[in-house]
Amino acid sequence: MKLKTFKEKYSKKVNKKPVKNKRLVDYKWITTVTILAFCISLIFSFCSETIIPNVNWMIAIIVILLFIGIGILFDMIGIAITVADIKTFNSMATKQVRGARLAVTLIKNNEKASSFCNDVIGDICGIISGSAGVALATILASTLNLNLFVVGLLITAIIAALTIGGKAIGKSTAINKSTPILFQFSRVISWFYRK
Repeated sequence: MKLKTFKEKYSKKVNKKPVKNKRLVDYKWITTVTILAFCISLIFSFCSETIIPNVNWMIAIIVILLFIGIGILFDMIGIAITVADIKTFNSMATKQVRGARLAVTLIKNNEKASSFCNDVIGDICGIISGSAGVALATILASTLNLNLFVVGLLITAIIAALTIGGKAIGKSTAINKSTPILFQFSRVISWFYRK
């Protein structure tokens, strides 16, 4: 008796259910997120370009740290949305806990929500803090009579180190404490969110 090959034996079982033609690329979301990225980066860039050249170097450092902090925070939120357990928030939603339904919605749409938090906000803050660092280097070099090239290199390296180190700490925190992070974020956003 001839033995059936693996493909012959199991092909009928595999092909019983018709495969749905799932759309691989969501062009509406891509368009939306691109327009959002443009608008948010325009606003952040405007704030950075109007504030930093007109203030002293200490306030410029605070503004750059603020941008780095926002990037790290939203990176944490994006990771928390991706790894959070929906069962906890479903249970809270049945008890009418503020923000729980929004958290469920974010988890169900975690690809889009985490992409917005990590890629749009996080990346924009990284880019803006880098360009703000150039403005800070110019201020420091002229104020303290330092070499612009050396100051620019040092500030760029410090901004990169703070961003990468902060995001590394934020990611591990978000993975270990995804539920409280997402819950607090959802509670805050629920005051402004209307379905």
